[in-house]
Amino acid sequence: MSAQRDKFLKLLQRAIQKDASDIHLKSSCPTYYRIDGEVEPQHEMVVSPQDVESFVEILLNEEQMRFFLKKGEIDLAFTEKGVGRFRVNIFRQRGQVSLVMRRIKTKMESFDELMLPEATLQLAEYVRGLVLVTGTTGSGKSTAMASILDHINERRKCHIVTIEDPIEFIHQDKKAVVNQREITIDTADFGSALKAAMRQDPDVLMVGEMRDLETFQAAISASETGHLVFSTLHTSNAKQTIDRIIDMFPVDQKDQVLSQLSQNLRAVMCLRLMQRMDGSGRVPCVELLMDTPAMRLLIREGRHSQLESAIQQGREIGMQTFNDSLHGLIRAKLISPEEGINTSENPEELNMMLQGIRLSSGGGGILG
Repeated sequence: MSAQRDKFLKLLQRAIQKDASDIHLKSSCPTYYRIDGEVEPQHEMVVSPQDVESFVEILLNEEQMRFFLKKGEIDLAFTEKGVGRFRVNIFRQRGQVSLVMRRIKTKMESFDELMLPEATLQLAEYVRGLVLVTGTTGSGKSTAMASILDHINERRKCHIVTIEDPIEFIHQDKKAVVNQREITIDTADFGSALKAAMRQDPDVLMVGEMRDLETFQAAISASETGHLVFSTLHTSNAKQTIDRIIDMFPVDQKDQVLSQLSQNLRAVMCLRLMQRMDGSGRVPCVELLMDTPAMRLLIREGRHSQLESAIQQGREIGMQTFNDSLHGLIRAKLISPEEGINTSENPEELNMMLQGIRLSSGGGGILG
C-alpha cells in the first residue's frame, strides 16, 4: 500500500505543478488533467484497475466505503499535508471504478486577485437577504464564494455558518466565528442543516448548493428573518436563475415565491471562465444583477425576460451583462475578440459594442 500511496501522491503533486484544476483517473487509461479548461492526457501516467482500487482505499474510511459499495458513488474532501486539498467524486462506470478530483486552492484570493468587478464587494457588505452565485461546473463559483466569505470574516464581528457537500475551503476564525458543517458527516442534508442553523445564532449562512425545494424554502425563510444567505446554482445567467427557482415550486405557489424573491433577493452573480489571449490561464466573465426597484418589480410581476434591460439600466451602480463584461475584457486585451464573440449569447450586440474599437484601428466589425 505504501508504494501505491506514493504513486497516488505523485499524481496529485504533478497536477499541482501543472496548475491543473481537475484530475481524472480511469482504469487502464492515462491520467487526465484539466488545464486551463481543457482535459489533457498524461500518457506516461497510466493507471491500472488495481491502482484505482488502491487509490479508493486510500481515500475512503470504512463507513464511506460501505456507502460507496451500496450507492455506487460518493462525494468527499481529501487533504494531504504538504500536497493540498481536493474535492473528490468516486463512481462506477462499465463495472469499473473511476474518480475525479477537483483541486481546491487553500489560499483564498481577494476580489482583485480573482479579477472580479469592483461592485462585487457589495455582495459581502449586505447585512440581510439572499445572494446567489451561479455558473456551470468549473466556472469559479466556489472560489468566488470563498473570497466573499473571507472578506466578511476579516471585517465583521459575526457568526458565519456554512453547509457544504463536501467542505472545500477551510475558513479560520478572524473577526468572525466560522462553523462549517459537512453533509453526511455533520448533518443529514441541506434542508435539515438550514433549519437547525436558525437555533445557532447565525448572521451569515452559506449553503453549498440549492438542490431542492426544501432547501430553497429554508434559505428564503432565513433571509426573510434578517440573515444574509449565500448559495449557488448551476445556471448560466440571471434570467435562467430566476426561472430555475420558480420551476421548483408548484403552480399554486409561484406568486408567493415571486413576491418573496422580489423582497429578499439582493444579487445574482453569474460566472464564466474565459481563455486569456496570451495563453497564461483564464479570466472570469461576470454578469451581475443587483437589488434595485426595477429588478424587484420585474421579478414580482414575473417579467424575467426583461432582467437584462434592468441590468443595463443599473450600469451606473456596477451592474453588468455578460456582453458588458466581454466588451471590457476585449478592450483590456485579456481575451481575443473571437473568443468573446464565440462565447456571447448575443454576438450581434457585442459586435456592435466592439465597432468603436475596430473603427478606431481602421478595421471592420468581427461579424460584418
